[in-house]
Amino acid sequence: MENLKTDRIYHAAVYARLSKEDGDKEESDSIVNQKELIRAFLEDKPDIEVCGEWADDGYSGADFERPNFQGMIREIEAGRIDCVVVKDLSRFGRNFVEAGRYIDQIFPALGVRFIAVNDGFDSAKGRTSSDRILIPFKNLINDAYCRDISVKVRSQLETKRKKGDFIGSFAVYGYLKDPADRHKLMVDEYAAGVVKDIFRWKLEGASQQRIADRLNDRGELSPMEYKRFCGMRYQSGFQVNTKARWTAVAVGRILRNELYTGTMVQGKRTTPNHKVKKTLLKPREEWVRVEGSHEPVIDREDFLAVGRLLLQDTRVAPKEEAVYLLSGLVFCADCGFGMVRNSVCRNGKTYVYYMCGNNRTNGKCSSHRVSGGQLEQSVFLALKQHIAQTADIDRLLAYIDTLPYHQAEVEKADRQLLKKQEEAEKYTRLKTSLYESLVDGIVSKGEYLELKSLYDGKLQEAQAAMERLREEMRSLLQNRTGGTHWIEQFKKHRNLTELTRHIAVTLIDRIEVCEDCRIQIRFKYQDSYERALSLIESVEKIQPLDIAAGGDVISPINEALLSGNGMTAFGEGASRSKKGAV
Repeated sequence: MENLKTDRIYHAAVYARLSKEDGDKEESDSIVNQKELIRAFLEDKPDIEVCGEWADDGYSGADFERPNFQGMIREIEAGRIDCVVVKDLSRFGRNFVEAGRYIDQIFPALGVRFIAVNDGFDSAKGRTSSDRILIPFKNLINDAYCRDISVKVRSQLETKRKKGDFIGSFAVYGYLKDPADRHKLMVDEYAAGVVKDIFRWKLEGASQQRIADRLNDRGELSPMEYKRFCGMRYQSGFQVNTKARWTAVAVGRILRNELYTGTMVQGKRTTPNHKVKKTLLKPREEWVRVEGSHEPVIDREDFLAVGRLLLQDTRVAPKEEAVYLLSGLVFCADCGFGMVRNSVCRNGKTYVYYMCGNNRTNGKCSSHRVSGGQLEQSVFLALKQHIAQTADIDRLLAYIDTLPYHQAEVEKADRQLLKKQEEAEKYTRLKTSLYESLVDGIVSKGEYLELKSLYDGKLQEAQAAMERLREEMRSLLQNRTGGTHWIEQFKKHRNLTELTRHIAVTLIDRIEVCEDCRIQIRFKYQDSYERALSLIESVEKIQPLDIAAGGDVISPINEALLSGNGMTAFGEGASRSKKGAV
């Protein structure tokens, strides 16, 4: 580029930019190289005085809302800069429309000289006919390149997400990036311990705010401050104080994050295209979920139990550290409203009772009043009985798997499937033969259509039966109980000595109180429980069960197992008081 003879002295800004690929460096080599090239170019330009250097390292060229670029523009508007020098047009920007607007409109209006060194462009020299063609064309090429890169990056990121690779600048609190593979997560033992405390306290009945207060009282660093303490350059838009503290919102985000169960959930947000940076929330069905991508910190059952608690209105009573034992679990059997816990003092004693919230608030329904102590005792006894029954079911299911009956059922289903396959093949052959008869003039078109409709119907019936048999075989091979993981959730509490909040929300789905003070309990995994009972009952009809396990003999099936559905419980301590009694 030739020197321009002029008496005017330009006050120049050197501008450099690099895309996000080198964003982890303090200042990438490429930025340095851009600046050195520009300085070398300006050495023999006495009419240009460099007044400052601006660089955006790690920012896309599709967006001109870059912090240092905008800082440079403010200097131009203040009249302190009247010349901008860049390595080439692609470093200036890759947005065809915006780049053209700055070069053709904004800079000329502000009296700013624009130089792109490697492209040989200097606005002070005036536009040649080739410039009018080449410069917009180069900007268009840069724009297309940016769009192409955006598509490729999106595709690569989607592939990584589906593999369970972690995509993010910072690991979630409780984890660290694996030094050997920055896309894998490893447990941060200290922070993970805090996460476990948060979940445990929630299951014990503490509110999010009470949990946050406990963490602040014992001096735990908030996730933001902890990252900074570990040497990470972490910034967040959630910070409102100089030093971030634990808040109920921060606790809530941890309690709702499925990542702690070992499941990677990513791709929740997206942008319309490479030019529009506004993020949009994607439909839940489009999120990328990969189970078992990393070591879990929280048991999935505890996570699900906490999720249910977060959906319930379980506010902590004044002067209490946690919610009451059965808060959010007790409902009126008649109107479905939640039961409200109340207490009264008489003769120096405090009496606790539950009553229908609809009756208390609206005067509708009846009180359904039941003693709190008796209700809790009834639930405790019913839960112990259910745990014992579940342990018996486990032994029976294990025994059933050893019976010849089980294999015989599989073989029977296999024979039936083979027969239906032969039937389907038969009707397929008949349809083919029927068409040949139509072509040969043996049957009329009307006869053909009638018979074809008949064969199609028979074929569809055979195919539907085949699918049912395949499903039955799959079910038989999987023990027809949906697995026994649910049994372990009850068995680990087989030595239950007291009812705690944690156990109640983990094993109980709903408690209903009837008008006569009977209680109905629906335990967790009710469907699996009933499927197991159904299997045991069907086997018993074919072959009486007689097993010895741990010295106990079960023969035939315990009547209590077959008669109970796990929903209705009458504990020995169940309240039988009259309506209105405490």
